[in-house]
Amino acid sequence: MSNIIRGDVNEKWAHSGYVVAGDFVYLNYCVGNVGKSVKEQIEGALDNMEERLRMVNLSLENIVKVDVLFRDVWNIPIMEEVFKKRFNGKYPARKTISTDFAHAGGPNGLLVQIDGIAYKG
Repeated sequence: MSNIIRGDVNEKWAHSGYVVAGDFVYLNYCVGNVGKSVKEQIEGALDNMEERLRMVNLSLENIVKVDVLFRDVWNIPIMEEVFKKRFNGKYPARKTISTDFAHAGGPNGLLVQIDGIAYKG
């Protein structure tokens, strides 16, 4: 395997925003617009994902798998609406789960986080 590249490193939280390993890019903790509506946070998470993908010359079209974490999984239809617009029919495999985020914003802060895997081969 070629060298592993870690980028967008957050020393405070001890994680990498993305890791390139071989032909795959693993994207961690994509969030945005925290404290706003769930739709705005989904859009913000995908914007954050796109920013990281651009760092390795990729786009959302390269995403093959996402894990979507929601505070309230009943927001799945909102996510599906946003995904239809943002992925233009090239949908990744997806797992959606519910979690209580350990985030400073509490119940009104972080509502969604998206992790992803992109293929760059």
